[in-house]
Amino acid sequence: MTGTLYGVGLGPGAPDLLTLRAARLIESATVIAYPSLAGGDSFARSIAADLIPTTAREIIMDVPMTTERAPAQTAYDTGAAEIAAALDAGEDVVCLCEGDPLFYGSFMYIHARLKERYTVEVIPGVTSVTACAARAALPLAARNERLTILPGPLEEDDLKAEITRADSVVIMKVGRHLAKIRRVLTALDLADQAVYVERASLPEEVCLPLSQAPEKAPYFSMILLTKGADPWL
Repeated sequence: MTGTLYGVGLGPGAPDLLTLRAARLIESATVIAYPSLAGGDSFARSIAADLIPTTAREIIMDVPMTTERAPAQTAYDTGAAEIAAALDAGEDVVCLCEGDPLFYGSFMYIHARLKERYTVEVIPGVTSVTACAARAALPLAARNERLTILPGPLEEDDLKAEITRADSVVIMKVGRHLAKIRRVLTALDLADQAVYVERASLPEEVCLPLSQAPEKAPYFSMILLTKGADPWL
């Protein structure tokens, strides 16, 4: 019999935001898989480090952080092949993923490659969106309001159109796109209502009005915006 593949969401970074189910699976794992920056450390592994058994075999997927898709796809191909070999040997594999596995999660690429051949279970995690909203104490949507989640790399005109239509907005993957996003929100006269959050739940967390945000942002940063009045008033 083949093993089961578990896609385990780790939450935004703080180890105590792991779910009980995720923690139990990690603690009992015999094979652990996770992505890392090519030649660097793994953020996913660092979140779960205290739970990983010393006896567990680790499959490391070195994923280059480039705008080119081919190198990352090759890394996931290689990782999926190693995971498949373990599953074929009857071993269960716990694959770690920051945030939630199926919300901008790296596990999606492994899932797409293996879901037709193996039993896969997905354990949801706290998303960065909800973590940032909690840190900012900002209700994102109520009643019939529309919440729109946008990736920062979108073109300016696309960002402007989507933000105009939405009631509440979350812009993810801010990073090197911060200046462009500022321009869009300023042009829409919304910059003063926006909140900037980076590295939510971690010791180096930053939560500020966008007007006070730094000029440069890391990849793990986000902008939140609500246009309407307080829905509870």
